[in-house]
Amino acid sequence: MDQKTLNYFKENLAKRLEELLAEAERTVTGMTGMKESFPDPTDRATLESDRNFTLRIRDRERKLISKIREAIARIEDGSFGICEECGDDISIERLNARPVTTLCIECKRRQESVERAREG
Repeated sequence: MDQKTLNYFKENLAKRLEELLAEAERTVTGMTGMKESFPDPTDRATLESDRNFTLRIRDRERKLISKIREAIARIEDGSFGICEECGDDISIERLNARPVTTLCIECKRRQESVERAREG
């Protein structure tokens, strides 16, 4: 993969990382700054449900942050865009769709097929 393409992915990943970290900061600030007092149990339950939903989203984003950092590290060490399973190049189309991927489409299909077989 040429340097221009690597820089494109690195910039996009860095931008997404920055957005996710800013959103996490807003969530923490918003949750620690709230001093609501709801005498109605239904209102309180709604607030707790909303907070739990937000925290589940942030947990998924935390995992994505980790994957983004790993992808940036792969760009820097020269292994970005190479399938960890078979060693072939991962297509640009796949990397555009999911830049944190570590598997080519064929290896990913195989992995999902094995997972489905275990569940069934």
